[in-house]
Order: sequence, then C-alpha cells, then structure tokens
Amino acid sequence: MIAADLDRDQRPDIVVGYGVYQAYRRMLREERTDRGAESLIFYLWGDDHIRSLLRCRHAITNRVWNHYGGRMFHGNFWPHLEMDLETGRLMEKENLLSTPSALYGMTDSQFMVDHLKDDLALQLYAYKLGYIGELDHERTRKLAARLNYPLDLGHEPTRKRQVDELLDRYSLGATQLILEKAREFSRQTQKKLLVLLFDPYGAMAQMQKNGTRYDQAIVDYLDKEKFDYFDMNVVHLRDFKNYNMPFDEYMKLYFIGHYNPHGNHFFAYSVKDAMVKWLDPKPVTYSKPNPDSIDFKGYLVGYH
Repeated sequence: MIAADLDRDQRPDIVVGYGVYQAYRRMLREERTDRGAESLIFYLWGDDHIRSLLRCRHAITNRVWNHYGGRMFHGNFWPHLEMDLETGRLMEKENLLSTPSALYGMTDSQFMVDHLKDDLALQLYAYKLGYIGELDHERTRKLAARLNYPLDLGHEPTRKRQVDELLDRYSLGATQLILEKAREFSRQTQKKLLVLLFDPYGAMAQMQKNGTRYDQAIVDYLDKEKFDYFDMNVVHLRDFKNYNMPFDEYMKLYFIGHYNPHGNHFFAYSVKDAMVKWLDPKPVTYSKPNPDSIDFKGYLVGYH
C-alpha cells in the first residue's frame, strides 16, 4: 500500500504504479539525500503521461472492489498536475491523503465522490475507456481551447477519438513540463540525466502499424531541447525486422504484459551503450580499444 510523499519513516519500501509526475516527486526527495546518485535515469513508460494528471489512479484501474483489486492495491491518491482552466497554467497539486491513517478515506464512498467528481482528466480517461457516456462539456471545451485543440463534442461519431486526442495533448503537455523541471533539477544538483522512452502497446504498436506515434510531441521536445534520451520503441522495431513472423507473435517473445526475462535482458543489453558513455572512468571492458591493456586507474584512488 503506497501513500505518495510520506515522510521517510512512514513510507513503505515498495512503490508501483507511478506516473511521470509522481516519479519526478520521488526523484526530488530521494536525490536530495545521501542515497542520491550522480546519474539519473527518468523512464517514461506506457500511459505514465496520463497518470500524472489523475488525483487517484485506483479509481480508473479498479472501478469496483474485487479480490484482484484488493491484492494489487496501488495507485491511490498522490501528488499530481491539473490545469487551471481560467489561466491555462498547469498547477502542482498535493496528495489529498498523505498519511497512512488518512488513506482510509478511500473506504468512504462519499469522500471518493466528493473528491473525484470534478477530476477532468479522470473523466476524460473514463470516457476514452468506455466506462462512462457523459462529459462535462463546458469544462472539456475550456480545456480544448487552452490546448488549441479543435474539439467538436456535437459530432458524436468522432467524439471518442477527439476525447482521446485531447487527453493525449493534455498529458503530453504535462510530461513536457515535468521533463523541463527534471532537467532543471539535474542541472542544479550537477547530475547527469538520461530519459528512457518505451510504450510497447501504444506508441510502438502505432509505429509498427502506420509509422506514426501519439507521443511524437515528446520526441520532438526532447530533440529540440537536446536532451539525452534513449527510445526503446525504435530498438524493438529494428529488431522485429530480423524475424519472419507477425508482430503479435514477435511481442510474445518479450512480453507477458510487462517484460518477461528475455525482454528484460534485451532491454538491458540495448540501453547499455547509452549508459556507458556517462561513466568516468568507464568500465575496463569499454575504456581502451586494446583488449589486452587493462589498468584500474581511477578506481583505486589512494591505494598503492
């Protein structure tokens, strides 16, 4: 059970289900301690962009209580981003249930209704998934206007597609802001930052099918702002060309929802070169072109 942003002595050690903003907040907390590292890897996976906007992801992943939901409880209330529709600014919002005892508020159905009924991102996501059939048209139109999206809610045949695209524009805009904040933090603390991109069931599947990707705005932003980043979607599609099989069969080689062990190994091997170039001194294997030349200079400082 996770309550984001607990004090160090209150929080459990296992963290699952975070979005981009929640990972950023945890990074700020952890990297300011004596556990901080010189190099930061910021991983954007799947629907992490949308999770940044939700007050409580559990409300979308477990609409009713069941045994599975009970055993896999996560994605509860956490810090998040929301747009102020009057100003168009993305605002950082704190966790509404920030202590273990406060977390029991999620057992109160009236509390859940009162604090989620005006969560616009949650409503758009529920509509996209087909969980609800109505929208707050006024607030949705305001959001579309702020994001310069040509929304036409009166045209029902395309309404779901438009809501999907609007939610993507909203969430990807939030991710760009978070990336800007993450890089500013890395600069202030003199840490290196590498961004990892991977969305096997969204962006990668789209790229394989028609060459486009819904998160193109993020790739464009990373290129424009000259981030160091690594795109695992591209690596997998390049690897797929080596196989003579349908794409869904290729996916079974590496995935059981998330990666299987084969997938984990492939990912680690693929990303290693991007990480090695950070290291100073580099591992012996990568430090000299002559494989017979080995020394430990830089590793054994102060020892003779």
